[in-house]
Amino acid sequence: MALAWTEAVTRVADTHSPDDVYGEVAGQFQEAELVALTFAIVTINAWNRLAISFRALPGSYQPSRAAAAV
Repeated sequence: MALAWTEAVTRVADTHSPDDVYGEVAGQFQEAELVALTFAIVTINAWNRLAISFRALPGSYQPSRAAAAV
């Protein structure tokens, strides 16, 4: 059910967060858990959208020497 909720939140422009999916996920998670899950979903979506927007190549990140020395 968490995956169905993830898909619904990720595709909210298309799905409008369907009531049936919300009802099922809300029945399986406590309110605080559902909030935490939803925040995790939207955070990951935000990072993905930033990476896609700025044409980041998967596996291309290299930490700087200054950061590595810390």
